[in-house]
Amino acid sequence: MKTLFLFPLRLLVGWGISPRILGILAITMLVLLRLTIGFHFLSEGSDKVRKGDWDAAPFFANAKGPYAEHFHSLVWDRRGEFRMDRKNHEWWLGEYSDRAADYYQFGDKEKKAAKDALNTTLENFDLIMATYADDIREYKLGVAQVAKLSSDPARQGVESLADQVETVRKENEAKIKPVLTEIDQLWSAYEATINSLAAPNQRAMSPPIKIQRPRLERIDTSVLNRVVPYFDVVIGWCLLLGLFTPLASLAAAGFLGSVFLSQYPPATGPTSSIYQMVECLACLVLAATGAGRFAGLDFFLHLIVRKSVAKTATEKK
Repeated sequence: MKTLFLFPLRLLVGWGISPRILGILAITMLVLLRLTIGFHFLSEGSDKVRKGDWDAAPFFANAKGPYAEHFHSLVWDRRGEFRMDRKNHEWWLGEYSDRAADYYQFGDKEKKAAKDALNTTLENFDLIMATYADDIREYKLGVAQVAKLSSDPARQGVESLADQVETVRKENEAKIKPVLTEIDQLWSAYEATINSLAAPNQRAMSPPIKIQRPRLERIDTSVLNRVVPYFDVVIGWCLLLGLFTPLASLAAAGFLGSVFLSQYPPATGPTSSIYQMVECLACLVLAATGAGRFAGLDFFLHLIVRKSVAKTATEKK
């Protein structure tokens, strides 16, 4: 039983029974490295949580390299199929209205106003679709063209031809962007209208209820946008406190490594993803050395491991 308990604990705080002998300077640098990366994650995560509107979609949409298609697929409603479907609007916005009615305890007057707001929103949606009908038609034809070019064996492995496909894809997506932007603004206006129906005291006591994007894939930005800010905060605190450092460092390294791969090969300049790769490798150093055992809470957890292992060794003798 003790072995079963100690096994995951050793993985969390560092597998070695005692760290290799390091000089004071080396230990100090490890602690500073851990604190620096921890502060970076915490500040990034806190900023995302505070603003509340962080969206990974633009980053994934601009992914390049051999894994670009995988990262593109993580963008919620990438081609706008959901947002450009009227039935989806009527269903999803109606669901939101019902949730708001329960949340704010709407009366008959507010429910009628919410229904009128939904009808107005659908009318505006029809107007948007009619206005951009030609662009939508061209976009759908462009999607088929991009798919055909991407599947052409002659273009695979030839960088210049692959760049041509990427250029065609971006030009095609530019046609649909104004449509999706206006639909997003329509959703925001509808959300503001529904929340305004609540009584002033209700709005003062309760945070506004937001339209959550429905999950269309197992993992997409509708999920990542909610998870990543808190992921950053948790990783930041773990590294600052030196708590479960190997696990936190490996999670951070995996995250940073995925950022690097999404922009491979890295460009030059301040927006280069090479910085994420450098920090990724630094996190692997923290994980490999169990850096939380130096001036961190892992020191106390590791004492449990050391004492238990020493006691077991003594009993065997």
